[in-house]
Amino acid sequence: MTHPTTKRVFISTGEVSGDLQGALLIEALQQRARDRHLTLDITALGGPRMAKAGATLVGETTGIGSVGIFEALPYLLPTLRLQRQAKRALDANPPDVAVLIDYMSPNLAMGDYLKTHHPQVPVMYYIAPQQWVWSFSENDTRKLVQCSDRMLAIFKAEADYYQRYGANTTWVGHPLVDRYPTPADQSAARQRLGLDLDAPVVTLLPASRQQEVKYLMPVLLKAAQIIQAQCPGVTFLMPVSIAALQASFEAGLSQYGLNGRVIADDSQVAIAAADVAITKSGTANLEIALMDVPQVVAYRIHPLSARIGYYLLKFDAPYVSPVNLVVDQTIVPEFLQWEATPAAIAAAALELLHNEAARQTMRAGYAKMREELGPPGVCLRTADLILDALVNGQPAGAMGDR
Repeated sequence: MTHPTTKRVFISTGEVSGDLQGALLIEALQQRARDRHLTLDITALGGPRMAKAGATLVGETTGIGSVGIFEALPYLLPTLRLQRQAKRALDANPPDVAVLIDYMSPNLAMGDYLKTHHPQVPVMYYIAPQQWVWSFSENDTRKLVQCSDRMLAIFKAEADYYQRYGANTTWVGHPLVDRYPTPADQSAARQRLGLDLDAPVVTLLPASRQQEVKYLMPVLLKAAQIIQAQCPGVTFLMPVSIAALQASFEAGLSQYGLNGRVIADDSQVAIAAADVAITKSGTANLEIALMDVPQVVAYRIHPLSARIGYYLLKFDAPYVSPVNLVVDQTIVPEFLQWEATPAAIAAAALELLHNEAARQTMRAGYAKMREELGPPGVCLRTADLILDALVNGQPAGAMGDR
Protein backbone atom coordinates (compact mmCIF):
# COMPACT_ATOMS: atom_id res chain seq x y z
CA MET A 1 0.00 0.00 0.00
CA THR A 2 1.32 3.47 -0.91
CA HIS A 3 2.03 5.81 1.99
CA PRO A 4 -0.44 8.76 1.99
CA THR A 5 2.41 11.26 1.53
CA THR A 6 3.95 9.31 -1.33
CA LYS A 7 4.09 11.36 -4.52
CA ARG A 8 4.82 9.98 -7.96
CA VAL A 9 7.46 11.61 -10.17
CA PHE A 10 8.13 10.64 -13.78
CA ILE A 11 11.42 11.66 -15.44
CA SER A 12 12.19 11.24 -19.13
CA THR A 13 15.68 11.61 -20.57
CA GLY A 14 18.22 9.86 -22.80
CA GLU A 15 21.92 9.33 -23.46
CA VAL A 16 24.80 9.32 -20.99
CA SER A 17 24.68 13.05 -20.15
CA GLY A 18 20.92 12.89 -19.49
CA ASP A 19 21.46 9.92 -17.20
CA LEU A 20 24.01 11.92 -15.19
CA GLN A 21 21.78 14.98 -14.92
CA GLY A 22 18.80 12.80 -14.05
CA ALA A 23 20.75 11.09 -11.27
CA LEU A 24 21.90 14.41 -9.79
CA LEU A 25 18.29 15.65 -9.87
CA ILE A 26 16.95 12.47 -8.24
CA GLU A 27 19.41 12.82 -5.37
CA ALA A 28 18.31 16.43 -4.83
CA LEU A 29 14.63 15.51 -5.07
CA GLN A 30 15.04 12.82 -2.44
CA GLN A 31 16.87 15.22 -0.13
CA ARG A 32 14.26 17.99 -0.46
CA ALA A 33 11.39 15.49 -0.18
CA ARG A 34 12.74 14.32 3.17
CA ASP A 35 12.80 17.95 4.34
CA ARG A 36 9.11 18.20 3.40
CA HIS A 37 8.20 14.82 4.94
CA LEU A 38 7.31 13.44 1.52
CA THR A 39 8.07 10.02 0.08
CA LEU A 40 8.79 9.91 -3.64
CA ASP A 41 8.06 7.09 -6.06
CA ILE A 42 10.26 7.95 -9.05
CA THR A 43 9.89 6.17 -12.40
CA ALA A 44 12.01 7.08 -15.39
CA LEU A 45 13.18 6.63 -18.92
CA GLY A 46 16.91 6.85 -18.29
CA GLY A 47 20.00 4.89 -17.43
CA PRO A 48 22.00 3.10 -14.73
CA ARG A 49 23.01 6.21 -12.80
CA MET A 50 19.36 7.18 -12.38
CA ALA A 51 18.51 3.65 -11.27
CA LYS A 52 21.34 3.75 -8.73
CA ALA A 53 20.03 7.10 -7.45
CA GLY A 54 16.65 5.52 -6.74
CA ALA A 55 14.52 5.58 -9.89
CA THR A 56 12.59 2.59 -11.21
CA LEU A 57 13.40 2.45 -14.93
CA VAL A 58 10.57 1.81 -17.37
CA GLY A 59 13.12 1.91 -20.20
CA GLU A 60 16.91 2.17 -20.68
CA THR A 61 17.84 5.05 -23.03
CA THR A 62 21.60 5.60 -22.64
CA GLY A 63 22.48 3.42 -25.63
CA ILE A 64 20.16 4.88 -28.27
CA GLY A 65 21.39 8.45 -28.74
CA SER A 66 22.66 10.00 -31.95
CA VAL A 67 23.56 13.28 -33.65
CA GLY A 68 22.69 13.79 -37.31
CA ILE A 69 19.99 12.76 -39.75
CA PHE A 70 21.25 9.40 -40.98
CA GLU A 71 22.72 8.53 -37.59
CA ALA A 72 19.27 8.69 -35.99
CA LEU A 73 17.60 6.18 -38.33
CA PRO A 74 18.70 2.95 -36.56
CA TYR A 75 17.30 4.26 -33.28
CA LEU A 76 13.79 5.16 -34.44
CA LEU A 77 12.18 1.80 -33.69
CA PRO A 78 13.94 1.24 -30.33
CA THR A 79 12.93 4.77 -29.29
CA LEU A 80 9.30 4.17 -30.27
CA ARG A 81 9.26 0.91 -28.30
CA LEU A 82 10.58 2.66 -25.20
CA GLN A 83 8.03 5.45 -25.64
CA ARG A 84 5.22 2.88 -25.74
CA GLN A 85 6.53 1.26 -22.55
CA ALA A 86 6.66 4.64 -20.81
CA LYS A 87 3.17 5.60 -21.94
CA ARG A 88 1.76 2.34 -20.60
CA ALA A 89 3.43 3.05 -17.26
CA LEU A 90 2.03 6.61 -17.24
CA ASP A 91 -1.47 5.38 -18.01
CA ALA A 92 -1.32 2.71 -15.30
CA ASN A 93 -0.03 5.16 -12.65
CA PRO A 94 -0.25 8.82 -13.68
CA PRO A 95 2.43 10.84 -11.90
CA ASP A 96 1.93 13.90 -9.72
CA VAL A 97 4.59 15.72 -11.76
CA ALA A 98 6.57 14.95 -14.93
CA VAL A 99 10.10 16.17 -15.65
CA LEU A 100 11.55 16.16 -19.18
CA ILE A 101 15.35 16.45 -19.46
CA ASP A 102 16.88 17.46 -22.84
CA TYR A 103 16.45 14.57 -25.41
CA MET A 104 14.44 16.71 -27.78
CA SER A 105 12.46 14.62 -30.27
CA PRO A 106 11.43 11.83 -27.86
CA ASN A 107 10.58 14.35 -25.16
CA LEU A 108 8.50 16.46 -27.54
CA ALA A 109 6.42 13.34 -28.16
CA MET A 110 6.31 12.56 -24.43
CA GLY A 111 5.28 16.10 -23.53
CA ASP A 112 2.54 16.08 -26.15
CA TYR A 113 1.25 12.73 -24.83
CA LEU A 114 1.15 14.02 -21.27
CA LYS A 115 -0.72 17.19 -22.27
CA THR A 116 -3.21 15.20 -24.35
CA HIS A 117 -3.83 12.21 -22.08
CA HIS A 118 -2.88 13.50 -18.61
CA PRO A 119 -3.49 17.26 -18.70
CA GLN A 120 -3.72 17.42 -14.90
CA VAL A 121 -0.01 16.50 -14.58
CA PRO A 122 2.34 19.52 -14.33
CA VAL A 123 5.16 19.16 -16.89
CA MET A 124 8.54 20.70 -16.08
CA TYR A 125 11.18 20.91 -18.82
CA TYR A 126 14.63 20.92 -17.20
CA ILE A 127 17.73 21.40 -19.38
CA ALA A 128 15.68 22.36 -22.42
CA PRO A 129 17.05 21.44 -25.86
CA GLN A 130 19.51 24.02 -27.17
CA GLN A 131 17.15 25.63 -29.65
CA TRP A 132 18.71 28.96 -28.67
CA VAL A 133 21.94 27.77 -30.30
CA TRP A 134 20.86 25.83 -33.39
CA SER A 135 17.14 26.04 -33.89
CA PHE A 136 16.24 24.61 -37.29
CA SER A 137 12.53 25.07 -36.60
CA GLU A 138 10.63 27.74 -34.69
CA ASN A 139 7.73 25.32 -34.76
CA ASP A 140 9.71 22.89 -32.57
CA THR A 141 10.44 25.71 -30.13
CA ARG A 142 6.74 26.54 -29.89
CA LYS A 143 5.91 22.86 -29.31
CA LEU A 144 8.46 22.71 -26.49
CA VAL A 145 6.86 25.75 -24.87
CA GLN A 146 3.32 24.39 -25.35
CA CYS A 147 4.07 21.06 -23.68
CA SER A 148 5.81 22.67 -20.67
CA ASP A 149 4.12 24.29 -17.68
CA ARG A 150 7.52 25.62 -16.70
CA MET A 151 10.94 25.57 -18.31
CA LEU A 152 13.89 25.39 -15.93
CA ALA A 153 16.77 26.90 -17.87
CA ILE A 154 20.41 26.13 -17.10
CA PHE A 155 21.85 28.96 -19.25
CA LYS A 156 20.87 32.64 -19.14
CA ALA A 157 20.66 32.80 -22.93
CA GLU A 158 18.40 29.74 -22.90
CA ALA A 159 16.03 31.41 -20.41
CA ASP A 160 15.90 34.58 -22.49
CA TYR A 161 15.27 32.64 -25.70
CA TYR A 162 12.32 30.62 -24.41
CA GLN A 163 10.89 33.66 -22.60
CA ARG A 164 10.61 35.37 -25.98
CA TYR A 165 8.34 32.53 -27.09
CA GLY A 166 6.06 33.00 -24.11
CA ALA A 167 7.43 30.24 -21.89
CA ASN A 168 7.06 30.36 -18.12
CA THR A 169 10.82 30.24 -17.60
CA THR A 170 13.13 30.23 -14.59
CA TRP A 171 16.91 30.36 -14.79
CA VAL A 172 18.22 27.90 -12.19
CA GLY A 173 21.89 27.76 -13.20
CA HIS A 174 23.95 24.83 -14.44
CA PRO A 175 23.88 21.64 -12.31
CA LEU A 176 27.51 20.76 -12.97
CA VAL A 177 28.51 23.72 -10.76
CA ASP A 178 27.34 21.58 -7.84
CA ARG A 179 29.22 18.51 -9.02
CA TYR A 180 32.54 20.30 -9.60
CA PRO A 181 32.83 23.06 -6.98
CA THR A 182 36.66 23.18 -7.09
CA PRO A 183 39.45 22.36 -9.59
CA ALA A 184 40.59 18.76 -9.85
CA ASP A 185 43.43 17.40 -7.71
CA GLN A 186 45.82 16.13 -10.37
CA SER A 187 48.34 14.59 -7.95
CA ALA A 188 45.68 12.60 -6.08
CA ALA A 189 44.20 11.35 -9.36
CA ARG A 190 47.58 10.21 -10.65
CA GLN A 191 48.40 8.43 -7.40
CA ARG A 192 45.07 6.63 -7.58
CA LEU A 193 45.82 5.49 -11.13
CA GLY A 194 49.47 4.64 -10.41
CA LEU A 195 50.81 7.27 -12.81
CA ASP A 196 54.09 9.21 -12.66
CA LEU A 197 53.35 12.60 -11.11
CA ASP A 198 55.60 14.42 -13.62
CA ALA A 199 55.00 12.53 -16.89
CA PRO A 200 52.71 14.06 -19.56
CA VAL A 201 49.18 12.61 -19.54
CA VAL A 202 46.55 13.17 -22.24
CA THR A 203 42.99 11.95 -21.70
CA LEU A 204 40.94 11.07 -24.77
CA LEU A 205 37.13 11.25 -24.65
CA PRO A 206 36.11 10.27 -28.18
CA ALA A 207 32.67 8.71 -27.76
CA SER A 208 29.57 8.04 -25.72
CA ARG A 209 27.60 6.99 -28.82
CA GLN A 210 28.28 4.23 -31.31
CA GLN A 211 28.34 6.71 -34.22
CA GLU A 212 31.23 8.58 -32.54
CA VAL A 213 33.28 5.38 -32.44
CA LYS A 214 32.94 5.30 -36.22
CA TYR A 215 33.32 8.94 -37.21
CA LEU A 216 35.32 10.64 -34.46
CA MET A 217 37.39 8.11 -32.54
CA PRO A 218 39.80 7.25 -35.41
CA VAL A 219 40.54 10.96 -35.86
CA LEU A 220 41.38 11.41 -32.17
CA LEU A 221 43.51 8.26 -32.13
CA LYS A 222 45.48 9.48 -35.18
CA ALA A 223 45.98 12.82 -33.41
CA ALA A 224 47.25 10.86 -30.41
CA GLN A 225 49.76 9.07 -32.65
CA ILE A 226 51.16 12.45 -33.74
CA ILE A 227 51.38 13.60 -30.11
CA GLN A 228 53.14 10.38 -29.09
CA ALA A 229 55.68 10.77 -31.88
CA GLN A 230 56.57 14.27 -30.66
CA CYS A 231 56.22 13.54 -26.95
CA PRO A 232 57.40 9.92 -26.46
CA GLY A 233 56.86 9.82 -22.67
CA VAL A 234 53.13 10.59 -22.93
CA THR A 235 50.47 8.31 -21.43
CA PHE A 236 46.94 8.26 -22.86
CA LEU A 237 43.86 7.55 -20.74
CA MET A 238 40.50 6.67 -22.29
CA PRO A 239 37.59 6.69 -19.83
CA VAL A 240 34.59 4.71 -21.07
CA SER A 241 31.10 5.65 -19.90
CA ILE A 242 29.17 2.82 -21.61
CA ALA A 243 30.33 -0.76 -21.11
CA ALA A 244 29.37 -1.69 -24.68
CA LEU A 245 32.06 0.68 -26.01
CA GLN A 246 34.94 -0.64 -23.89
CA ALA A 247 36.13 -3.27 -26.38
CA SER A 248 36.22 -0.65 -29.17
CA PHE A 249 38.31 1.68 -27.00
CA GLU A 250 40.78 -1.06 -26.08
CA ALA A 251 41.06 -2.15 -29.71
CA GLY A 252 41.67 1.45 -30.76
CA LEU A 253 44.57 1.95 -28.36
CA SER A 254 46.14 -1.29 -29.56
CA GLN A 255 45.54 -0.69 -33.28
CA TYR A 256 47.14 2.76 -33.20
CA GLY A 257 50.06 1.65 -31.03
CA LEU A 258 49.36 4.08 -28.22
CA ASN A 259 50.88 3.92 -24.76
CA GLY A 260 47.75 4.07 -22.64
CA ARG A 261 44.84 2.33 -21.04
CA VAL A 262 41.06 2.36 -20.86
CA ILE A 263 39.54 3.52 -17.56
CA ALA A 264 36.15 1.98 -16.80
CA ASP A 265 33.58 3.80 -14.67
CA ASP A 266 35.86 6.58 -13.45
CA SER A 267 35.95 9.36 -16.01
CA GLN A 268 36.41 12.04 -13.33
CA VAL A 269 39.71 10.58 -12.16
CA ALA A 270 40.89 10.05 -15.74
CA ILE A 271 40.18 13.72 -16.54
CA ALA A 272 41.66 14.99 -13.26
CA ALA A 273 44.94 13.17 -13.98
CA ALA A 274 45.38 14.83 -17.38
CA ASP A 275 47.55 17.71 -18.51
CA VAL A 276 45.27 18.03 -21.54
CA ALA A 277 41.98 16.41 -22.57
CA ILE A 278 40.99 15.85 -26.20
CA THR A 279 37.25 15.44 -26.27
CA LYS A 280 34.15 15.28 -28.34
CA SER A 281 31.81 18.27 -28.08
CA GLY A 282 29.15 18.03 -25.39
CA THR A 283 28.49 18.15 -21.67
CA ALA A 284 31.96 16.67 -21.01
CA ASN A 285 33.44 20.01 -22.15
CA LEU A 286 31.82 21.74 -19.19
CA GLU A 287 32.94 19.01 -16.79
CA ILE A 288 36.54 19.30 -18.00
CA ALA A 289 36.44 23.10 -17.75
CA LEU A 290 34.99 23.03 -14.22
CA MET A 291 37.81 20.63 -13.28
CA ASP A 292 40.25 23.25 -14.70
CA VAL A 293 41.88 20.85 -17.19
CA PRO A 294 42.96 22.36 -20.56
CA GLN A 295 41.11 20.80 -23.51
CA VAL A 296 40.74 20.54 -27.28
CA VAL A 297 37.26 19.91 -28.71
CA ALA A 298 36.39 18.07 -31.92
CA TYR A 299 33.36 16.57 -33.61
CA ARG A 300 32.43 14.70 -36.77
CA ILE A 301 29.19 13.18 -38.04
CA HIS A 302 28.22 11.33 -41.24
CA PRO A 303 29.55 13.49 -44.12
CA LEU A 304 26.15 13.61 -45.82
CA SER A 305 24.41 14.65 -42.59
CA ALA A 306 26.99 17.41 -42.24
CA ARG A 307 26.45 18.66 -45.79
CA ILE A 308 22.68 18.70 -45.33
CA GLY A 309 23.13 20.61 -42.08
CA TYR A 310 25.48 23.20 -43.56
CA TYR A 311 24.03 23.69 -47.03
CA LEU A 312 20.32 22.85 -46.80
CA LEU A 313 19.42 23.54 -43.17
CA LYS A 314 21.88 26.46 -43.02
CA PHE A 315 23.44 25.36 -39.73
CA ASP A 316 25.49 28.34 -38.60
CA ALA A 317 26.12 28.25 -34.85
CA PRO A 318 29.11 30.40 -33.81
CA TYR A 319 30.25 27.65 -31.44
CA VAL A 320 29.20 24.13 -30.50
CA SER A 321 31.17 23.61 -27.29
CA PRO A 322 29.11 24.70 -24.27
CA VAL A 323 32.27 26.24 -22.78
CA ASN A 324 32.45 28.76 -25.64
CA LEU A 325 28.68 29.19 -25.91
CA VAL A 326 28.30 30.29 -22.30
CA VAL A 327 30.58 33.31 -22.73
CA ASP A 328 30.12 33.71 -26.51
CA GLN A 329 33.84 33.69 -27.18
CA THR A 330 36.57 31.16 -27.95
CA ILE A 331 37.95 29.69 -24.75
CA VAL A 332 38.65 26.18 -26.05
CA PRO A 333 39.68 25.38 -29.65
CA GLU A 334 36.93 23.66 -31.67
CA PHE A 335 37.55 21.50 -34.75
CA LEU A 336 34.33 20.49 -36.51
CA GLN A 337 33.76 18.08 -39.37
CA TRP A 338 36.18 18.95 -42.21
CA GLU A 339 38.38 21.02 -39.89
CA ALA A 340 38.68 18.10 -37.45
CA THR A 341 41.92 16.68 -38.83
CA PRO A 342 44.43 14.70 -36.77
CA ALA A 343 47.15 17.26 -37.52
CA ALA A 344 45.08 20.26 -36.38
CA ILE A 345 43.87 18.53 -33.20
CA ALA A 346 47.38 17.30 -32.34
CA ALA A 347 48.90 20.76 -32.88
CA ALA A 348 46.37 22.37 -30.54
CA ALA A 349 46.94 19.71 -27.88
CA LEU A 350 50.75 19.98 -28.12
CA GLU A 351 50.49 23.76 -27.75
CA LEU A 352 48.59 23.28 -24.49
CA LEU A 353 51.03 20.60 -23.31
CA HIS A 354 54.09 22.77 -23.84
CA ASN A 355 52.92 26.40 -23.52
CA GLU A 356 52.13 27.44 -19.96
CA ALA A 357 50.82 30.84 -21.12
CA ALA A 358 48.23 29.11 -23.33
CA ARG A 359 47.15 26.94 -20.39
CA GLN A 360 46.76 29.95 -18.12
CA THR A 361 44.79 31.87 -20.75
CA MET A 362 42.37 28.97 -21.07
CA ARG A 363 42.00 28.71 -17.30
CA ALA A 364 41.21 32.43 -17.08
CA GLY A 365 38.45 31.77 -19.62
CA TYR A 366 37.21 28.87 -17.49
CA ALA A 367 36.91 31.22 -14.49
CA LYS A 368 34.80 33.61 -16.55
CA MET A 369 32.64 30.70 -17.73
CA ARG A 370 32.07 29.46 -14.17
CA GLU A 371 30.73 32.89 -13.15
CA GLU A 372 28.15 32.69 -15.96
CA LEU A 373 26.83 29.29 -14.82
CA GLY A 374 25.14 30.64 -11.70
CA PRO A 375 25.72 30.12 -7.96
CA PRO A 376 25.94 26.67 -6.33
CA GLY A 377 22.81 24.88 -5.16
CA VAL A 378 21.38 24.39 -8.67
CA CYS A 379 20.06 20.88 -8.17
CA LEU A 380 18.40 21.75 -4.86
CA ARG A 381 16.80 24.89 -6.36
CA THR A 382 15.49 22.80 -9.23
CA ALA A 383 14.20 20.09 -6.89
CA ASP A 384 12.29 22.70 -4.86
CA LEU A 385 10.58 24.01 -8.00
CA ILE A 386 9.57 20.51 -9.04
CA LEU A 387 8.26 19.63 -5.58
CA ASP A 388 6.33 22.92 -5.46
CA ALA A 389 4.63 21.94 -8.71
CA LEU A 390 4.02 18.46 -7.37
CA VAL A 391 2.39 19.68 -4.14
CA ASN A 392 0.57 22.74 -5.49
CA GLY A 393 -0.23 21.56 -8.98
CA GLN A 394 1.58 24.59 -10.36
CA PRO A 395 5.17 25.85 -10.29
CA ALA A 396 6.45 28.54 -7.93
CA GLY A 397 9.27 31.06 -8.35
CA ALA A 398 13.00 30.45 -7.81
CA MET A 399 16.08 32.57 -8.60
CA GLY A 400 13.90 34.90 -10.58
CA ASP A 401 11.67 34.37 -13.57
CA ARG A 402 12.96 35.88 -16.72
